[in-house]
Amino acid sequence: MADPFLHADGVSAPATRVAAIVPSDAAPIGDAPKAIYVGQGGDIVLQGMGGGADVRLRQVPTGTILPVRARFVRATGTSATDLVALF
Repeated sequence: MADPFLHADGVSAPATRVAAIVPSDAAPIGDAPKAIYVGQGGDIVLQGMGGGADVRLRQVPTGTILPVRARFVRATGTSATDLVALF
């Protein structure tokens, strides 16, 4: 299928790829996502693309799209499930 908007991809453009996130204390997400979709709410412990300390986002509601470019989503402390990286 042709995509006339393909050339307009950028961090604020709609996602063109998606991938399930498996939280891990050691393995990074892979490519830098534009955002993270939260399928089942809860806490999320993540580290941004710029590094630094991990941050816990508490009680993120189901169905939230977090506009965060995360390098890691940690298994320890993350209770939210069905997380999807939006690229």
